[in-house]
Formats: sequence, structure tokens, C-alpha cells
Amino acid sequence: MAFARTCSVALVGVEGVVVEVQADLEPGVAAFTLVGLPDKSLTESRDRVRAAVVNSGAAWPQKKLTVGLSPASVPKSGSGFDLAVAAAVLGAAERIDPRVLADIVMIGELGLDGRVRPVRGVLPAVLAAADAGYEQVVVPECAVPEASLVPGVSVLGVRSLRQLIAVLTDEPVPDEEPVSGEIRPDPFLAGLALPGTGLGAVTSDHTPDLAEVAGQHTARAALEVAAAGRHHVFFKGPPGAGKTMLAERLPGLLPELCRQESLEVTAVHSVAGVLPAGHPLVDRPPYCAPHHSATMASLVGGGNGLPRPGAVSLSHHGVLFLDEAAEFHSSVLDALRQPLESGHVVIARAAGMLRMPARFLMVLAANPCPCGRHGRGDDVCECRPSSIKRYRARLSGPLMDRVDLRVTVEPVARAELLQLNTGAESSAAVAERVKLARERAARRYEGTPWRTNSEVPGHELRTRWHVQSGALAKAEEDLDRGLLTARGLDRVLRVAWTLADLAGRDRPSSNDVNWALELRTGVRRGAVLEGLRT
Repeated sequence: MAFARTCSVALVGVEGVVVEVQADLEPGVAAFTLVGLPDKSLTESRDRVRAAVVNSGAAWPQKKLTVGLSPASVPKSGSGFDLAVAAAVLGAAERIDPRVLADIVMIGELGLDGRVRPVRGVLPAVLAAADAGYEQVVVPECAVPEASLVPGVSVLGVRSLRQLIAVLTDEPVPDEEPVSGEIRPDPFLAGLALPGTGLGAVTSDHTPDLAEVAGQHTARAALEVAAAGRHHVFFKGPPGAGKTMLAERLPGLLPELCRQESLEVTAVHSVAGVLPAGHPLVDRPPYCAPHHSATMASLVGGGNGLPRPGAVSLSHHGVLFLDEAAEFHSSVLDALRQPLESGHVVIARAAGMLRMPARFLMVLAANPCPCGRHGRGDDVCECRPSSIKRYRARLSGPLMDRVDLRVTVEPVARAELLQLNTGAESSAAVAERVKLARERAARRYEGTPWRTNSEVPGHELRTRWHVQSGALAKAEEDLDRGLLTARGLDRVLRVAWTLADLAGRDRPSSNDVNWALELRTGVRRGAVLEGLRT
């Protein structure tokens, strides 16, 4: 009997589980059996591995071959196990020393000619290997920059199975011919990027500038508050008023992601197959804008078997923009209530249950009625009162209770729209104030698990960090009259702290609390805009 083992990684959502790949050769009729709860694509690896081994110049063992993937209780999917299976088979056939393979994690798909193709989820797979104590990882050559983001792990990039055999047997490493036609993109990268995901290009050289937005001073200020404290915002207004323009410029106001945030976002994008080629690390907040026909599975995560990340996870540490929010199905919108509170989404399916990150900044935009002209003096709304009521009811009360800022976006006046020099601030100027406000909040919450005002639980905010004396008078009146819920009061406090951070104050004043109430309810409270330039 001949036996060899090596390791690979199974991805469950955006987390990895190290899998031991064992190969056993016994006398008998030549056969290849793969066990360990593989899916269809993994079962097909038997044919890919056999062809790759033969075309790499190695002999295929003519014995009874059994390959086991342990632990057998973990579902395994995808083609990323091919390289490990081939190495284990060659180790059992004594083409490679089995002792060399035992402590190496191998990730990659094999072509029939022996070339090693990249797979999705390399970063979370290498992170799982590092957490399990492995120090050597073999990946496709083009995935080396992504795998090298994990510290403390030695990464070997190979182009083919022939190169891997040569490295592990101390033989001269053959030079693989480059892909023919260097002008064309590498065909081995095909299948990694999924078009039509609704995800904005996080590496785009052009970022929409806030200076391009004419007028809308209140909405611009609300956008700054949303960026500084990571508060959810709802824009309501007629078509063409600038709701989408404002939302598209929000990512440009957010600070760059820290190292930990970048790794989290990159891991999600790598698993989903939307990681831009040539940019192994996502360092800018992502922007995701799904169409209003999106299903619940596409929004919160889904797919056959174990679900894949949805829009809420793709916008982790970034912006999720739901344009024409009232056109989304009400059950789809209500599915956002749990991740809005917890910062993650837990999905249960027949194949298993998994948890995926979903700490995003949500922007909703909607018209006041189906025709969009309700409340305008110069046009007559054609919608029936019952239609308007049904239209607005799609944004449920529990969902809207989780939205901190609610702003009415009025049509832009002709003078503001045609003015050549509006004097509006650029995104860079506003982003600098947002950065300073974030730093002020981070210093206040040093030593706690929170970084922004929106993350702090209401009880902690009320008991550990106090506002100025008498600042909550109007908020308490609204609470007594039933105009504010307990959650609403906590969210008003969080916005007030963000306003104080933007103004450079140590504690929120009554003006900060009143303006936070005004932004939430739309009712004038006599607040004066301080600390923000309009």
C-alpha cells in the first residue's frame, strides 16, 4: 500500500476550512474514487487531474486509487482542490516524496495540459491556512500578489504541474511558454470576474466629485454627516433632483480602508469573483447599486448549495445604494433589517448555515409617489391616494426606523443649475473634514470595539458619554409623545455626536441634538447648521 497526504482549503461562505487531501494506492483494478462530500465540479476533477498528470510527463498509477477529503462532514465545492489532489496522487505513486507534501497547502485548478489556473477565494483560503498554523502555500502564479497579503506565509507561485513537480523533487524548473498572443488577455483569468454584479469599480481612476452637484445644500450636508458617522440616509424627491448624483459621490467622501478592513473586503470580493485583475488589495470603500428587480438571494446572499455573498456583503465597509427603493419588493427590503443592526448576515440553507460580513452604509432614494410629482405646485400628480399609500408602504416602518437621516431633495433652481461658478466644495475638501471627524471619534472610543458613532450601542452612548446639560429636551418630548422610538432616540444621539465631531466639540450641544432630530423627522427645530460649510 502507498499513501500520501497534502492540504487544501474549502471555502464556506467567506471563511476557509483546511482540508487534508489523502491519496491511497492499492493493488487491484485501476479505478479512481473520490470521497469526502465533493460537489459536481469537484467530482469532475478526477478527469482533469488524470489528464494533467499524464500531459505533465508523469506516469498515472495503474492501481486502485482512492482520494479522500477530510473532514468528510464539510461540504467541498469548486476546482481549487485539483492541484492538491494531483500532488497527493504523485506522492502515493512515489514520484514525489510524501514527506515533502505533508505541511504544504495547495490551491489551484488544473487544465488538461497541466497548466495551473487561478480560482476564486485565494485570500480567505490563505488566511485560513495561516490561522491553522501552515507556513507554506502553493498557488497559481497570477494569484501570488493576493496570497502574499497574508503575513507569515511563504507563497510559491507555479504556472504548471510540471513546475511544481520540479520544485518538490529538486529538479531543474522548466520554463513555461507564455500565453500566445500577448496582446490578448490571459485566458486563464477567464471565469474569475463575474460581469453584471452591480459593483462599482473600486479601482477606477475617475471618482465623481461633489462639486459637480448644483445646489442641494441640505442634502450635501447630510451626505457629509452620513460619511463621518456611517449613518444610513434616505433621499426623497422628484425625478431629476439629484438623488442618484449625491449617492454616487458618497464613496469619495469616505476614508480609505485600514489594513484589516481591506483584507475583509478583499476576501469577500475574491470569493464573489469581482476582485479587479491586477489589484489584489481593495483599499477604497466599495460601491454596490443593485437594480430594483434584485431578488432576496442576490441582495443578502444565495445560490445553489451553500450561498455566496450578496450585495450587502459586497458593499461591506462601503456604500449600498438602493435607487428607486420603493420599487423593490417589500420582503427584499425588510431582509435588510437584521444586517443593518448587526453588521453581518446569517443565512440558513439546507446545505448549511453561514455568517457573512455586511457592515455597510445604506443610501435609499425614492420618489414621493409613482409618478414622482406629488407635492409639486407646478404639476398635477396623477396618482390616486390609494396608489401613493401603497407606494410609500413598501418602505416599512421598522426599516425606516433604522435610517438616521431623511432628507427631502427639492428640484434645483434654474439660477443654481446654470451658474458657471457655483463655489461648491469638492469631495476632497469634504473628505478631509470627514477624516478628522472619524479620527476624533476613534480617539473617544479607543479601547472599545467601536470606531464610528453608528456602531456604539445606545445604552453605552447614554451611560458612558453624556451630552451637554438640557440638550435632550426636545428629543425627550418627542419620545414622550410617541414621535420617537427608543431606537430612534439612540440614533438621534449618534447623529448628534457626529455633528459635534464635525464641529470640533467635545460634547453635543442642544443645537446638535435638534439638528439631528430635524434630519431624522424633517420637522424644523430651529437648529442652526454649525461646523459644516454649505
